[in-house]
Amino acid sequence: MAFEKLHRSIEELNYNLKAFAHSNTEYYKLQFFKSAMKGAIGLVQGLLLGIFFIFALILVSVALAIVISEAIGTPSSGYFIVGGFYFLLFLLVLIFGKKPIEKLLLVKVSRKFFND
Repeated sequence: MAFEKLHRSIEELNYNLKAFAHSNTEYYKLQFFKSAMKGAIGLVQGLLLGIFFIFALILVSVALAIVISEAIGTPSSGYFIVGGFYFLLFLLVLIFGKKPIEKLLLVKVSRKFFND
């Protein structure tokens, strides 16, 4: 009698451990899916905003180059000035921008990933 009761308790414990492991696995799958979807949505949103920003920047740059060219009187000078400005901006970001950009991205992504 006592042996059967002990056997049933061990079987019940085994069943409960399997159920716990299964529910724990399902919870972590769901948690991973939630984090992955937040990351994917953020990535798509960031890409779309970046594309629209770049498109607007190109149009404003062309308009600015035309205005500068008309003000100076040489048709191509405005384009060279605007291009030189962007090249200078590129060099500054290349030389001085690695650490601040890395820090900014690390802080933003870690906040989003670990706070939810």
